[in-house]
Amino acid sequence: MSQEIRNLEPKVLWNKFADLNAVPRPSKKEERVIEFMKNFGNSLGLETFEDDIRNVIIRKPATPGMENRKTVVLQGHLDMVHQKNNDTNFDFLTQGIDMYVDGDWVRAKGTTLGADNGLGVAAIMAVLESKDIPHPAIDALFTIDEETGMTGALNLKGGILKGEILLNLDTEEDDEIDIGCAGGIDVTATRKYTEEATPEGSVGYTITVKGLNGGHSGMDIHKGLGNANKIMNRLLFDGFENFGLQISEISGGSLRNAIPRESVAKVIVAGMYDEAFVFDMQEIINDIKFEFKTMEPNLTIEFMKSDLPNKVMDLGVQEGLLRSIYASHNGVYRMSADMADLVETSNNIARVIVKDGEISIQNLTRSSVESSKMDLANGLRSAYELFGCEVEFGGSYPGWTPNINSEILDVLVNIYEKQNNTKPSVVACHAGLECGILGTNYPGMDMISFGPTIHGAHSPDERASIKSSQKFWKFYLEILANIPERK
Repeated sequence: MSQEIRNLEPKVLWNKFADLNAVPRPSKKEERVIEFMKNFGNSLGLETFEDDIRNVIIRKPATPGMENRKTVVLQGHLDMVHQKNNDTNFDFLTQGIDMYVDGDWVRAKGTTLGADNGLGVAAIMAVLESKDIPHPAIDALFTIDEETGMTGALNLKGGILKGEILLNLDTEEDDEIDIGCAGGIDVTATRKYTEEATPEGSVGYTITVKGLNGGHSGMDIHKGLGNANKIMNRLLFDGFENFGLQISEISGGSLRNAIPRESVAKVIVAGMYDEAFVFDMQEIINDIKFEFKTMEPNLTIEFMKSDLPNKVMDLGVQEGLLRSIYASHNGVYRMSADMADLVETSNNIARVIVKDGEISIQNLTRSSVESSKMDLANGLRSAYELFGCEVEFGGSYPGWTPNINSEILDVLVNIYEKQNNTKPSVVACHAGLECGILGTNYPGMDMISFGPTIHGAHSPDERASIKSSQKFWKFYLEILANIPERK
């Protein structure tokens, strides 16, 4: 890791981020970062403990003169999305993130950076360690498994936290103050199928879709970015309709909360159609690349002859698979009628796996309106069940309903205006912040979310603005110094 990261200002923030990023912390594999955080709290002599699900809580008393202020929960999540480029040799289970400075941005070499939510966690750590930052009594809450299931927030019991105000440090635009977010539900379709021997006289091909931007399946879903699974399905459908293409394997996408960047399929066509198939595929590839030339300039679609697979899908099941994915909604489903430019409901067809007689299609459906979320989820279920899939709903979590009369919102807006001579954007976001979940067991808690500017979250293009981190740090410290008094 470059020393230049530790020399960035504010040093206390970037040094804590560098310490954190040296610890492997992919979702559902947080054992080392949990121990790291407990050792950190204990080394400061602060009350430090795990709850039943392994969230870490660290308590720090108020600084002198701040004892009569409301207790604040400072909250961030310990895990990070583990995504890397295909040509990057990296093991998220054993390696720390390799960071570097690129102008105003901090990036990682070929992987996600972990600024989501590592910069928020680092900001909390810096205040816990400080001896000269004024603040009220603090409950620092470090949740686990936010990125793949909201497990920590969902299982945090009532009565553990003492705070009356919660500052969630997981927003990714420094001019925004979030007061609401979307809920989500996983929609997973599975079925088995019969494999049959590859017909004689066939020709094998490997089709690869790559070079897409990817990104956060909530925050970036409105941008019209390419989805590798939908693009691949379009290619396979065309080959099947026109040349009787048969599928041996598909591996598309990776994480449910990341827009899929890559997909690979192994297929066959009858040798008699070989030349016509190549010509037709090149035409449809040209069409797709033309459609995406503005949003996805690095999109690459390759089809190359390869060894014949031994087995392929049954044609009846294959037709159902391709038609169901074609029919399944991907992207924005409905815009909010109440908040300008807010995506209300969306779906990400995140993962498509076809191999060894088994099909798995994984979706993440999001919405700030519970009924709309279930409407879209049921539409997806119907498409998949029509071709014989079993469909499971899982990991459902609620949205966070905006409170425009929030006391802490007034504090943040006033401080932002004084520091920046302009008003902040008070928004709800289409990501799945933990505030809505935490509010179910702490219904009286006044909650807000803010953070430094981070772009490309959930992709290897993730980057954090250095200038924005300085703006965020100044804002954050002033908020802590102006927490309202207890009534």
